[in-house]
Amino acid sequence: MNKVKHKAAFLLMAAFFMTGCSQPSEADQRSLHSTITKENMNTNTGYDTATFGAGCFWCVEALFQQVKGVEKVTSGYAGCLVKKPTYKDVCSGETGCAEVCQIVYDPKVVSFKELLEVFWQTHDPTTINRQGNDVGTQYRSAVFYHNEEQKELAAKYKEELNKSGAWDKALVTTLEPYNDFYAAEDYHQNYYNSNQDAPYCSYMIKPKLDKFKKAFKDKLK
Repeated sequence: MNKVKHKAAFLLMAAFFMTGCSQPSEADQRSLHSTITKENMNTNTGYDTATFGAGCFWCVEALFQQVKGVEKVTSGYAGCLVKKPTYKDVCSGETGCAEVCQIVYDPKVVSFKELLEVFWQTHDPTTINRQGNDVGTQYRSAVFYHNEEQKELAAKYKEELNKSGAWDKALVTTLEPYNDFYAAEDYHQNYYNSNQDAPYCSYMIKPKLDKFKKAFKDKLK
């Protein structure tokens, strides 16, 4: 694919995936508590883990759940300056947390580089602390790398995208070392599958998911 076609393809797909997510009521935020989850990697199974921040985790979760080789997707918070933050805490923008999805995958089926491809093509990595209508440091574009290999691959891919001119502006995606991951409250987990009839899921997530399935046919389960 030449540079012009490459850029056009990226910009077209980016337009599909730039709408923000709404937030649940304050009562819901108060009623649930987040829990810390250790890294979901079991060396006996051969699975590996990737952790991405790309805006609202409801949308990110719904997309990555469709990818062949992905065994589990958990919505949560990473990059935090505080312990065991709640969703309300994270929404304040003062915790340092990013909304993320922690992805357990089979590297024999899907590579980390392929997951990076999905990550970068399904959100806008050129807007600082913003995705669509969602604004704040918690919505930053971020790769939380689990080892040096992931760091190097992400850095190289980011550099290649910048050189290719796929975006009109430079990528602002941060590459941050993975530390603790805090699973989000239960009502955030498997959100789309559990709330498909809700207006937000019907009008916002479903159209993005339909377009995702067309753009990534070869990577679907």
